[in-house]
Amino acid sequence: MRELVLLCPGSQADALSDALLDAGVLSVSVEDADSDTEDEQPLFGEPGLPPQAQAWQRNRVVALLPDGADPAQILAQAVHAAELDPALGQGWSLRDVPDADWVRLTQSQFGPIQVGERIRIIPSWHAGDEAPAAADGAAAPDGVVRIQLDPGLAFGTGSHPTTHLCLQWLAECLPAGATVLDYGCGSGILAIAARKLGAGRTLAVDIDEQAVQSTAYNARVNGADLQAMLPDALPAGASDVVVANILSNPLKVLAPMLAGRVGAGGRLVLSGVLARQADEVAAAYRPWLALSVWREREGWVCLAGQRP
Repeated sequence: MRELVLLCPGSQADALSDALLDAGVLSVSVEDADSDTEDEQPLFGEPGLPPQAQAWQRNRVVALLPDGADPAQILAQAVHAAELDPALGQGWSLRDVPDADWVRLTQSQFGPIQVGERIRIIPSWHAGDEAPAAADGAAAPDGVVRIQLDPGLAFGTGSHPTTHLCLQWLAECLPAGATVLDYGCGSGILAIAARKLGAGRTLAVDIDEQAVQSTAYNARVNGADLQAMLPDALPAGASDVVVANILSNPLKVLAPMLAGRVGAGGRLVLSGVLARQADEVAAAYRPWLALSVWREREGWVCLAGQRP
C-alpha cells in the first residue's frame, strides 16, 4: 500500500481531509509538520473540551491510498471539490506502507495493566498467558483480581490516571459487601472491579446506551453479577459507595444527585478532576459531605469523603 503526503496550511487542513476521504482514500491523518523541531506547537484543550485551534500552522496531511489508485487524480479531485488553493495539488510525494498484520500490531500496543498489588487488567489476547480469573468476591490463588477488558469505544481500560486512581481506592478502601453505584460507568471497569473485590449489589449507570451495552458485555465476560442501565432506569435508594469518574463540570452539576445517592455513613469517590480543580469540586459537595484529595496521579486527583 502507499501513502500520499503533502503540506497544507491550518486553514485548509479540515476541508482537505474531508475531501480526500470523499475522493476515496482509506484514511487521513494530520500531523504537525514542525514536529520535533524548535517550531513545534502544542495543540490541546481542557479535558472534555476541544482545542481552540483544530490544526497547526503547517500541517503534514497523510492519506492512505487504496491499491491501484492514481494519487494525482485523487488529489486533484479533492482540491477541486473543496474549492481549495490549486497549489495544494503540487509538491506531494508518495511513500510505501509495508505489509503488516495490523490487528496484531494494534493489539501489541495494549498489554496487561497492573493497578497496585490487587488488580490486573488483561486484554483478551493476553488472557491465555494469565492465571484464571476469579469469580465475584473470590481471590485467585495469588490474591490478584483479574479483569479481562479490551480497549473499545467506551471509556475505561485502566490506563488513564483517573481510572487507575478509582481502581486503587476500590482495592484499598472498599468495605466488604458494600453496595456500589458506578455513575458514568463507561466500559464498566469500576463496577466489575468492585464486584470482584467483594462488593454486594452493584449498579452501573451511563447516559450513553453504547456504554451501558459495553458494561453489560464486559460484566458477562468477567462473570460479574451487576446491573447496567441508563439513568432513567436507576431505582430509588442509596448505596454504601458511590463512585463517579467523569469530568469536573458534570461532577459539579450532579452534586445534589450524587451526594443524595450516598447512604448514611457511605463513601463518595470522584475522579476526572485535575489537581487545580479539586477545591471547586469539593466546594460543590460541601452542603452534604466533606471531600478531600485521597491521592494524586499525573496531575489528576481522586476525591473521597464519607457522609455523616
